[in-house]
Amino acid sequence: MKTYWSRFPGMYTAGDSARKDEDGYFWIIGRVDDVIKVSGYRLGTAELESAFVSHSSVAEAAVIGLPHEIKGVAIHAYVILKANATKTDTLVDELKAHIAHEVGPIAKPETIEFVQTLPKTRSGKIMRRVLKARALGMDEGDLTTLEE
Repeated sequence: MKTYWSRFPGMYTAGDSARKDEDGYFWIIGRVDDVIKVSGYRLGTAELESAFVSHSSVAEAAVIGLPHEIKGVAIHAYVILKANATKTDTLVDELKAHIAHEVGPIAKPETIEFVQTLPKTRSGKIMRRVLKARALGMDEGDLTTLEE
């Protein structure tokens, strides 16, 4: 932190994106490289994932952007449900509405996939690049940091 501060006086530059609300509070959106641009709107993966887990049926979520013919990029979500929740089409619709309410209509995911686990590094970070590679049928790359 000291190095960043002395290089850029008065500024903290960590590669994170944030916004300041009308009350003066800062909201961390996420890594700049973890931003999905949907129809010209920049949406942070952390913001979307937080909105998912704020729903009573969701234990964990990961979000990626996939190519879309009209929007450029569409939101694709992977969701782990809590033990008491059941996968239904109604729940998918409910989650889409929840995200639209919490983040905004532009953030409504194109697809929601229910999964049992998410690929993570040993330190617990979700490996979105692996999810994206799997969704696109591409090589997953180096998996040496993948949690066993």
